[in-house]
This record gives sequence, structure tokens and C-alpha cells, in this order.
Amino acid sequence: MNPALTRQYKRWYELKDIPEQVRLITEQVRFKVVPAGRRSGKTERAKRFLAKQAMRHEGETYFAAAPTRDQVKKIWWDDLKALTFSAAHAKAPSESELKIYMPNGTEIHLIGLDKPERIEGIAWTGGVIDEIADVKAHAWEAHILPALNTVSPERPDYRAWCWLIGVPDGLNHYYDLYQYALNSGDPEWAAYHWKSAEILPEDVINSAKRVMSPKQFKQEFEAGFETATGRIYEDYGAANATDETIQPHEQLLWMHDQNFTPLSSAIGVIREDCLYLLDEIVLESAISRQSAEEFVERYKDHKNKHVLVYGDPAGRAGEKHGHASDYTDIEDVLRQNGWRFTRKVKPKAPAIKDRQNAVRARICNAAGERRLFVNPTKAVYCHKGLATVQLQKGSTFQEDQTNQYQHITTAIGYMVDATWPIGLPKTGTTIVPGFR
Repeated sequence: MNPALTRQYKRWYELKDIPEQVRLITEQVRFKVVPAGRRSGKTERAKRFLAKQAMRHEGETYFAAAPTRDQVKKIWWDDLKALTFSAAHAKAPSESELKIYMPNGTEIHLIGLDKPERIEGIAWTGGVIDEIADVKAHAWEAHILPALNTVSPERPDYRAWCWLIGVPDGLNHYYDLYQYALNSGDPEWAAYHWKSAEILPEDVINSAKRVMSPKQFKQEFEAGFETATGRIYEDYGAANATDETIQPHEQLLWMHDQNFTPLSSAIGVIREDCLYLLDEIVLESAISRQSAEEFVERYKDHKNKHVLVYGDPAGRAGEKHGHASDYTDIEDVLRQNGWRFTRKVKPKAPAIKDRQNAVRARICNAAGERRLFVNPTKAVYCHKGLATVQLQKGSTFQEDQTNQYQHITTAIGYMVDATWPIGLPKTGTTIVPGFR
């Protein structure tokens, strides 16, 4: 057998069946809405279903879609080529157009929905939309559903089907579609839901609980539609308070969010993998150099003269062209006053949600452990920011910029994301030959 084909055959490894997934595969329903836990098999089931449909039916046209072309290529392309045994196809898949040409005349198209109109103009047989929560809110009604309702004159009674799969992301359009499928009584719609714990091993679930906040864990691993209203750091409270102070031997962590008034920076230390925010510098109508001058004066007697500097990558603006940046100004002052420093600033700012989730998981993870503590007397802005910052009205992640404490929480987020970024636990897969 062709070695490439042998590798593709092995891609059909055995899966663990659970009743809800069996129901998903076997029920004859046109629109299936599938909010399910992260890494619990929803995309794998969808890939296999689509591949089998393409292999079994001649002359059809199917699609797999995701919010962007890069996403659909990353998530679906290699797996669909393997699952459809493309190594044996007379016509090779088109890498430029992301199309698979089956020997029976059927085609599978991969589509990025950053431009939803890409799905229009073809009489589809059916398909899958992955990460539907991140697809533009208007895309379903304005572009996707009309495309699926396009009727071929050769098959006037046929209606294209679609799976809408993904992890929830607040009470957005995906929530609305799920509620409709669940409660409308429309015979063309059905809802399917399961948690990651029904598929993943207990140690993987426990690992996720240790690095994620309760809210994020419920959303990601239990596929819960968590509300996005109210406080961003809703688990922050009295249990995160401490009266600890900085000790002379400890290495200082200095966290910045530049170019805002008041100019706010947090100062902390790490003890036993916990972050202690024990001081801050908040200056009205100031620039970074003045903040640095305040720092070296305040800590002139501190014994450990090596500070780690964290912050917004935008603070490096101008450095490539020989201009002083916020960081070079800060570092000049530190150097002139006998301090050593290490800049711990990422090349690119983290996604706002990633930064927020990293801080949430430090405040309290899904296992109930707290690893972020604030001295509310010495770090007043840190305390008030974590206690009060809310989302902008109507947004699922944008922070309320009118809250004067918001910028210091952003600074904290840069440090936490750089040190303890949110990363889902990895799982291994045992390859077991078998066609299912």
C-alpha cells in the first residue's frame, strides 16, 4: 500500500462513544447546534461525518467553514485530506483554493467566514461551521442561511444541512441559535451538548481547573453560556487580601500600562508561585521617566537591585528608529541609579480575553485555589481596579475605559500573561486502526 495512504488510514483511530455524540451523528435534523466542551470530540465527529458523507455520495458539494481562512485551514485541511484518503485521489487537493476532489465527483470546500459572502453562490449539499461563536453576528441571517436555502432546479425538494459547532462565548448570537434549537419546537433544528469530562481523563480536567478561572472553565470545558456582564474579575474578594509587605531581599516585579492619566504601575513579588501585589506608583500628568525616578527613590534602600519590567508592547514605540521609548526612559533612570533590569515585554500584546483570563485564573481557578494577593492599603489602585473594573456596555471583553483603575489592572494582566499564560492542557492520542 502507498505509505501516504497507510498513514491516512491510521487517521481513522477509534473514538470513545457517548450517547449525545451518537445522537448527533444519527438524528436526521437539518440544523444541529453543538455547544460542547473543549477537546471533547465535537470537531473530530464533524470531520468524520463530513468525510463519510463525501465518500458515500456522488456529485455533491460540501463545505467546512470557520471564522477565518487561516483558522479553517489550520483546524480542518490536513485532517480532511487524511480522512478522505486523498493520497489515492486521481485529482490532488487544491492547496491554493482549499478544495478536495473526491473520485466520485464530490467536492469539499474550506471557507473562511471573515468575508461571509464567500459561502454564497453555490448549491451546497451540507457542511459544518466551526467556532461559530466567533463568526460575525450578522453572518448567519444575512449570508449563510440564504446560501443554504438556495435550491437547485435539479433537486427542488432538497435542503442543505449544517452543523454549527463551537465553545460558547457569552450570551451572543451563538447563544440565540442554541436557545432557538433547544426551545423553538422547529423540527428542522436540534441542540446537542456535552462536557469535556465525558471524554477527557480526570487528570486533564483537574489540570484545566488549576489554570483556569471558574467562569472560563465552565465556558470552555462545560460549554456553559456564561454571562459577560458585570465585573471582569468577579471572583476577586476578601480572600485575595493580604497585609504582607515587600522584603528587602525579594526581586521586584514592576508592571506598566503607559501613556494614560493617571500613570499607574503595580509593584509585586512572587512567593511560591503566587503573585503578591504589595505596592504601586500612581502619578497624575506624568511620564514614564518620572515614574522611574519615583521608583528608584522609593526603593533606594532595597537590597535586591534587579527588577523585572513588564508592560504594554506599545511602550516600545520608536525604538526601531533610534528614538527613546517608555522602556528606554525607564531603563536609563534605573541604570543611572545602580539598578539592573530585565525587560519582560512580549513582542505583541496578548488578546484582551487571554490577558483577562490569565488574571482570573490567578485570582481563583476552577479548583478553588487563589494565587494572587493584594495589599489593599499599599496597593489601593490594584485593589480597587480588580474589585470594580467592568466591561463596556454591550461588549463581551472590552474594558470600561472610564474607570480610572482600569489601566493598572491592564498592567497586572501583562505581567500575569507573560508569566502564567493560559494554555489548555495537552492530551495524547492513541492511534488505533479502525474505520468508524
